[in-house]
Amino acid sequence: MKRIRNFSIIAHINHGKSTLSDRLIQATGIVSDRDFKEQILDTMDIERERGITIKSQAVCLPYIAEDGYTYTLNLIDTPGHVDFTYEVSRSLASCEGVLILVDASQGVEAQTVANLYMAMDHDLEIIPVINKIDLPAADVDWVRQQIEDDLGLDSAGAILASAKEGIGVDEVLEAIVERLPAPAGDPDSPLRALIFDSHYDPYRGTIIHCRIFEGTVRPGDTIRFMSNNATYRVEEVGVFQIDRVRKDMLSAGGVGYIIAGVKTVSDTRCGDTITNDNRPCAAPLPGFREIKPVVFSSIYPVASDGYEDLAIAVDKLKLNDASLVYEKDTSAALGFGFRCGFLGLLHLEIVQERLEREFDLSLIITSPSVKYIFIMTDGATEVVDNPALYPDPAKIAKTQEPYIRAAIMMPDRYLGVVIKLCLERRGVNAKHQYMGSKRIELTCELPLAEVIYDFYDRLKTVTQGYGSFDYELIDYRDSDLVKLDILINSEKVDALSQLVHRDGAYDRARYACEKLKKEIPRQMFRIAIQGAIGAKIIARETISAYRKDVTAKCYGGDITRKRKLLEKQKKGKRRMKMVGSVMIPQSAFLAVLKRDSE
Repeated sequence: MKRIRNFSIIAHINHGKSTLSDRLIQATGIVSDRDFKEQILDTMDIERERGITIKSQAVCLPYIAEDGYTYTLNLIDTPGHVDFTYEVSRSLASCEGVLILVDASQGVEAQTVANLYMAMDHDLEIIPVINKIDLPAADVDWVRQQIEDDLGLDSAGAILASAKEGIGVDEVLEAIVERLPAPAGDPDSPLRALIFDSHYDPYRGTIIHCRIFEGTVRPGDTIRFMSNNATYRVEEVGVFQIDRVRKDMLSAGGVGYIIAGVKTVSDTRCGDTITNDNRPCAAPLPGFREIKPVVFSSIYPVASDGYEDLAIAVDKLKLNDASLVYEKDTSAALGFGFRCGFLGLLHLEIVQERLEREFDLSLIITSPSVKYIFIMTDGATEVVDNPALYPDPAKIAKTQEPYIRAAIMMPDRYLGVVIKLCLERRGVNAKHQYMGSKRIELTCELPLAEVIYDFYDRLKTVTQGYGSFDYELIDYRDSDLVKLDILINSEKVDALSQLVHRDGAYDRARYACEKLKKEIPRQMFRIAIQGAIGAKIIARETISAYRKDVTAKCYGGDITRKRKLLEKQKKGKRRMKMVGSVMIPQSAFLAVLKRDSE
C-alpha cells in the first residue's frame, strides 16, 4: 500500500486534462506506440467528435520511480464542463490527491476554482500544474500570480508542463509519487468498497468500478450491496489498463473492477458500499451527495411500440451516467415516455445522442424546463417542472422561479458586453472585482430558465472564447410566468409547450413559429403555426400549400368555367385540412430548443 497513489486530474474545460493523461499513459508504457491514439481514455465517439471528456475514466499505471521502486498510480481522468461536475465529485471521493491544471495562456478560470473547492471539501493533497507553456501566448509568471491569489496555493511548487510536447511529464510522475499520500486501510479488515461508476456488458452483466477502502475481495467471495442487501458471487476482479486486466485479488487502497454476474441493472448504485456477505463491515461508507437536476425534459420514442426498448436503454445508461434522473411520463400526443432531469443543456444533448447511437433509438425531446413553484389562491403549493401540469391560471396567486448566482471570469475588456448580456437575461445585483491586473470576476443573479438555453454559448461568443462560467442555485423568487402553447393546424402540440416569463413570451413564440415554418414540410393544404397564451394568439406563421393549376386546361371560353374548377379545388383543400394530419419531423423539435446566435 505504501507504493499506491490514487489521484485525479481536474481543470477547466480545454485546459489539457486528456492530453496529459495520454502522456502519462505513454510514459508508463501500458500501451504500445502501435495501439496508441490521441484521447485514448475518451472511449465514446461523441467525446472524440466534440473534443470534450464526458465520462470519468480510471486507468492503473505501473511506474518505476527514481528511488528504484515500482509504484501503482491509479489515475481517474475527469470532465471539465460545468454540466459534468457530478462525475468530478465521484472521482474525488476515490482519491487521496489531485493534479489541478491551469492553462498558461488563459490562466485560472471559473471551473478551475469550483473544482479546487470540491477537492478541498474532500481534504485532498493538491499539486498545481501549469500546462501549455509552449504556446506563444503563454505567460507563466502571470499564471503563477493567479495560482497564489485566486487559488491560494503555493506557486513555487507548480510544475511547468506542455502535455502536447511531452515537457514536464517526468516531473509530474515524480511529484505524484513524492507529494501525494499513500492510501490508508487494513487489507485484513472486513471488506468496504465504494462504487464510483459502472457499465453494462451484454455478456458479463454489470461491471462495477470500485475503490477498496478496507479488506480484500477475491473471485469466489460472496459480496453484498449495503443499500439493498442484494448478494452476488464474485466471478472476476482486476484493474483497468485501458483494457480490463484480471488479478487474483483487489485489496485496501486499490482501484479496479468487480464482475459478479449482476444482471439486475437497478441493484448497482453509484455511492453504494460493497461488503462481504459472511463478514460484513460495521457501517457503509459515506456515499456521494444527492444530485439535483436543474433542467427537465421528456423523452419519447418516435414510434409508440419503441417504449420497451427506451425503458431498457435508459436503465442501462443510468448505470454509466449516475447524474441522470428519470421517471415515467405520458403525453396525449406522444404516448408513453420518461420525464428526465439533467444537469444542463449539454448534458441533455449528450444523453439524447448516446441513446440514439448506442441503443439505435429514434427519439422526440420536449422543450427543456426548470422547476417552478406555484402558490395557489387556497394557500396550497405546487412544484411544476412540466408545462403539461400547469395549473388553472384563475387559481394561481403567485409564481416563483429558481435563481442562480453566476460567477463569470474574463479579461476586463469584455466587461461591458457581458453585463449587457446578463441584463438581457433579467440579471440583477451584478458586482465585479479584479482578480489581477487585467482579469475580472463578475457575479450576477440570474433566473435559471434564462441560462439553460444558450447563455454559455452566447458568453463564449461575446468574449471570443475567453469567458468562463460557473453557477450555483441560490433561491426561488416571485416571477410572472405564463404557459406558451404552440398550435399547428389549430391543434396544441404539448411537446412544444413552454413555461416562460411574460416579458419574453412574444419573442419565444415568434422564434418557435419561424423555426417550425422552416422545418415542417409543405402539404397540399395551408398550415397555420401559432403561438398562444391561453386563448390569445400572440404569434403566427403560415406554410403555404402546394398549388396545382387546375385551370391550365381551360384555354378559352367563359370565366365561369375557371371559377367552377377553382371552387371545386377550394372545397377539396378545406376537406383535406379537416382530415389531414401534419407530421412534425424530429429536427423541428430540436430546432425550437436551439437558439441562434444573435
